[in-house]
Amino acid sequence: MRAAVVSRPSGSFDMAELRTPRPGPGEILVRVAACGVCHTDLHVQDGSVAFPFPAVLGHEISGTVVDVGAGVEHLSEGQSVVGAFIMPCGSCALCTSGREELCEPFFAHNRLNGTLYDGTTRLFDANGDPVWMYSMAGLAEYAVLPALGAAPVPPGSHLKDSAILGCAFLTAYGALVHVGELSEGAPVVVIGAGGVGLSAVAVAKALGAGQIVAVDIADDRLSTAMRLGATEVVNASTTDAVEAVREMTSGGSSLVLEAIGQPTTFRQATDMAADGGRCVMIGIAPAGRTAEVEITRIVRRKIQICGSFGGRPRSDLAHLGQLVADGRLDPGALISRRFPLEQADEAYRLLSEGKIVGRALIEVQA
Repeated sequence: MRAAVVSRPSGSFDMAELRTPRPGPGEILVRVAACGVCHTDLHVQDGSVAFPFPAVLGHEISGTVVDVGAGVEHLSEGQSVVGAFIMPCGSCALCTSGREELCEPFFAHNRLNGTLYDGTTRLFDANGDPVWMYSMAGLAEYAVLPALGAAPVPPGSHLKDSAILGCAFLTAYGALVHVGELSEGAPVVVIGAGGVGLSAVAVAKALGAGQIVAVDIADDRLSTAMRLGATEVVNASTTDAVEAVREMTSGGSSLVLEAIGQPTTFRQATDMAADGGRCVMIGIAPAGRTAEVEITRIVRRKIQICGSFGGRPRSDLAHLGQLVADGRLDPGALISRRFPLEQADEAYRLLSEGKIVGRALIEVQA
């Protein structure tokens, strides 16, 4: 099969021929229709996040099941599915307690070593040498993933566009629902109108949030945020963002999402929160990066600072699918650019240069 392979830190996404993988017990083989272009892949590609090479990146896919491993019962060949970037094992202490977004084998095996849960990769080059997997390694014509990390595509949905449910929307959903505990009619502020931030705006609207304020430094991103459901926007390059948000929200918001991962915006999130408010941090930063907050404000105003890493595929993908089926959420509205697999390197270059608004999509199938 063809795949876009990164051979070294800061290396390009180069087309290569790999052996077509086969699923093991509890796994499925998916013919990939599309794969989302996510900034987290860049953190791996440029070495900011430690990961073995050579590797195939890409961690939000949609496609068709073409083979099923032993023990898989809820999915079958020929079924259209979405693959989540978090692939729960289903049996560790965190998975069995309902916290599968913190699945221990996922982080220990896949995120640290580029393997699935038997400690081996499913990818090999023509010489039989291993190629490591970031999540399901979606920048390829075929991908193997644990079946618990996949869910049926919502009825009537666009197969390729549905790919971004598996990371962008799943991350936003987890932050808003499980950590942010967003209630219908409640306000939310989203700092950062990149792919995940704009997903948070769209999902917040679909969930019935009231006031939705988007903060960014680019007018085109803020215009997209308005189109996706923001009620107000703040351009932080031309105004004091904290002051503007606190004025718009009558003193601060009960829920603030930080979707950039920068020290400055981390601090801004805590300053935009209302007394007793909650800041949910979802922006990924290079290892070792830190941020400062005002200790007394956090203590006296009872500001909560919470981290959120994705959602829970076994339940959340179904709810997201229902929002799509009900017409309340449209994955295609977030997609601004489409590339064939052969242009994966260009897609990620444009993303690194800040030239992608919303989400770009690698369309693996013609």
